Amino acid sequence: MSGILILIIIAVYFSILLLISFVVSRNSVDNEAFFLGNRKSPWWVVAIGMVGSSISGVSFVSVPGMVRGIDFTYMQTVFGFFFGYLIIANVLLPLYYQLQLTSIYTYLEQRFGKNAYKTGASFFLISKTIGAAARLYVVAAILQTVVFDAWNVPFAVTVCGTIFLIWLYTYRSGIKTIVWTDTLQAIIMIVALILLVFQVASHLNIQQGSLFSTLINQDNARIFVFDDWHSKQNFFKQFFSGIFIAIVMTGLDQDMMQKNLTCRNLKDAQKNMYSYGISFVPVNLLFLTLGLMLLMLANQNGITLPEKSDEILTMFATNYLGQTVLLLFIVGIVAAAFSSADSALAALTTSFAVDILGVQNQDLKTATRKRQQIHIAISVLFVLIILAFDAINNKSVIDAIYIIASYTYGPLLGMFAFGLFTKIKTEDKFIPYIAIISPLLCFVLNYLFDIFLNYKFGYELLMINGMLTFLGMWTFRKNKYA
Repeated sequence: MSGILILIIIAVYFSILLLISFVVSRNSVDNEAFFLGNRKSPWWVVAIGMVGSSISGVSFVSVPGMVRGIDFTYMQTVFGFFFGYLIIANVLLPLYYQLQLTSIYTYLEQRFGKNAYKTGASFFLISKTIGAAARLYVVAAILQTVVFDAWNVPFAVTVCGTIFLIWLYTYRSGIKTIVWTDTLQAIIMIVALILLVFQVASHLNIQQGSLFSTLINQDNARIFVFDDWHSKQNFFKQFFSGIFIAIVMTGLDQDMMQKNLTCRNLKDAQKNMYSYGISFVPVNLLFLTLGLMLLMLANQNGITLPEKSDEILTMFATNYLGQTVLLLFIVGIVAAAFSSADSALAALTTSFAVDILGVQNQDLKTATRKRQQIHIAISVLFVLIILAFDAINNKSVIDAIYIIASYTYGPLLGMFAFGLFTKIKTEDKFIPYIAIISPLLCFVLNYLFDIFLNYKFGYELLMINGMLTFLGMWTFRKNKYA
């Protein structure tokens, strides 16, 4: 498939996004529309869009590759996600709607004080900025290899053009536009995924009607691990970690909660969360099924797989499965990447404007101008971070950054848990230090357990991180209650 055709498809795709942005934002360009979509979003639209926001371009290429190393055991975590979403719907959302929050971290100020508020917002800003830029880097690198290298287009130009397009359709109405564009992108991503599965199945030498039985009898189709407590894939570790991962990376994440807060009321927001939680299970099952099929295809045809599992789907799409699969692959990762990046850009703009600069307390003209300036600044920051990744040119660095970013959600878990499940006041001035020391202690614990007990923590490190923050806040509690 020629690069020109791919470029035309991407151009048409973005033209549709710009048209949606224009229609949605014609009469709503103020901060209320940008931050909360005027609280008028239909719940089912938000639910569909959140699926796209959760599954980034990195997930699109990484989850199928997981099958080679850990089989289908990732589904144990996904099952935990669902129960985490139930907790969000029935514990966190009622709190956010009761307090009529724009930024969810405002709760920390009301509960503990300004230091807790700024600490929570800062942890979110740091982790989300690095994580969103890292995800975009992986997708931009794929597009560079597949399309733009043949035209000798510098990677910096590819990155700047990508970020500019995202900025272009989000700068006027922010989350109000994104709710609708993410819905379109989520639908496109899911359709592309389903068609990819069918296309790959057609290349397998399996009789029609026996595909399902063949798949479930593969060794890599194993889902549950109950017998090995040392394994990171042990069911109880994965399941309970999944619950807490969902709580912190959705319920305590401004990016994901901002969409929920655009719903008309709490009941609609809860319906959105239930629907989103249910749909997340079959979508991830499809990704893993695609990965299993690729392993089977490689085995049948004697194809040597790349060393890095993340590169398996990309290799097949670009070299072995034809133009239709390549087209679906490009459309799928673009939809997944940009539905994740655009909402992150809006959420970061909202959090910095509200939590750090306090634009909600300024006059409308000044607040709007500052919000627009922040939106541009974060877009530029995305470009700089992506180019820094490219200069380092080591994908293992990205893996390390994701691990570091996951540490930042532990203090948020501890702070919100302490606020929600106790009535104790704590010394606000100590909270920033507690939030920094807790992940550092987790890092030391992980190192010591690996050295002396030959045990490496997996996702459960998040729970330990949150527990240490909780204990730190209890240690510096006040005598009076909230």
